[in-house]
Amino acid sequence: MNHEFDYDRDYNREDELSKKSLRQILQMSLERENEMMKTYLITAERNAKRSRQLMDELSLELSDFF
Repeated sequence: MNHEFDYDRDYNREDELSKKSLRQILQMSLERENEMMKTYLITAERNAKRSRQLMDELSLELSDFF
């Protein structure tokens, strides 16, 4: 038995993963990771825009003050 397909490496044949099921698991993991990265990038862009807006507002307020 190849322990690379036995996810907990106890050599128990009941939890052995086939190449097909391992490929499916890895594909699902990749898809989830891509979705999380998209969400992260969208959120980061929104935060960056809001930060720029706040900096602009502060600059205007400071220029009016002086």
